[in-house]
Parts: sequence; structure tokens; C-alpha cells
Amino acid sequence: MIAPTLDVERGWIASGVSHVAGMDEVGRGALAGPVSVGVVLVGADTGEIPAGLADSKLLQARVRESLVPHIAAWCVASAIGHASPAEIDSLGIIGALRLAGTRALRALPIVPDVVILDGSHNWLTREQDLFDADAPAVQRVQMLVKADQICASVAAASVLAKVERDGLMCDLDAAVPGYAFATHKGYGSDLHRQAIRTLGASDAHRRSWRLG
Repeated sequence: MIAPTLDVERGWIASGVSHVAGMDEVGRGALAGPVSVGVVLVGADTGEIPAGLADSKLLQARVRESLVPHIAAWCVASAIGHASPAEIDSLGIIGALRLAGTRALRALPIVPDVVILDGSHNWLTREQDLFDADAPAVQRVQMLVKADQICASVAAASVLAKVERDGLMCDLDAAVPGYAFATHKGYGSDLHRQAIRTLGASDAHRRSWRLG
């Protein structure tokens, strides 16, 4: 398993910026529940990376959960934003990701100079953001493939977002019984698809998606 570092973040800080944020999303491919975006802010004084930190997809649930307080104590600040199934249906998944990411950024006490975003597609900003009052006030977004495995801030963001979204899906399991949301977290498992065929789609489902 690749151990993430702060090399990329420290490179930015060495260039003169004050704060760098790692950002990652979870729930993009689910059939139900929100899409969630985590953001973790680091600075020049950010210390040793929490032991065992890695991309959330590579960690067992109990390990992810145990990392949450260590991440909170380690970073400058962190936040998580969500976009609901109804917002996903209305805006599309890219628009919903942008909304959730913007909500996460607005919840931070400090605006980052740079956001490191996993992947090759910048879903956080768009060209008209220069004239959009609702756009996140970020000077630069760096796209980096496998950032969730390479960059400690992005790995930490993925862990926080995954733990919070999983908790929301467990709560939803109790509120909307019959779909076993606590088991599959809204993803398209055979169990989930069979429940949709039997019960139909609930308000927790992304109705614009192919659910069957």
C-alpha cells in the first residue's frame, strides 16, 4: 500500500502560499444517498502525518473511523460538504460535486490558496467562476491523478468524507427500511437493485439514474 506524503503540499508552501487543501469525493457512483466531498487544510506548521493514513478505499472501516480524531488534530482545519439525491437529479453529478465541494470550502475558517483535487477532471471550478459570486474563492486547483494515494491531505479528505457519508447511509437505513443502505451504502449491489425492483425507488434514490 502506497504511503501518502506531504511532498506536493510542501512544494506549494515552499513557493510562497500559506495554505493548501486536499479534496476528494465519495458516493459519486452510488444509486442512493448524497455525494460527499471532504477537504483538509494544511500549512507550514502541519506536522507528522497520522500513522496508517491512506486512501479511504484501501482501508477497513474500523481503521478509517479510528483515523478521524487523529486527522482532526493533525490538520489546520477540515470540512465536508454534501449534495442530496434531489440536487444530483437537478444539477447532474458534476454540478452536484461542485456544489458539495463549494459547501465544504465555505465551511473552512481559512480560504486555501491551492486545492489539490484527485483525478484529471476539474469538477470544482468552471470558466465563468471569474464572474460568479457563488464560486469558491480559490486561486488555483491542481489536478493530480492518484492524489488520494500520493498526497496526505487528499487521503485525509477521502477518509473524512467516507466515514461521514457511511454514517449518513447507516442513519438512512433506519429511516428508510427495506433497502439495506447500511450494508451497501447506496451503491449498486445485487441486494440493492433487487430491493429497488421490489419496493421501487425512494426519496433517497437518484431518480434520474438507471436504477434497475
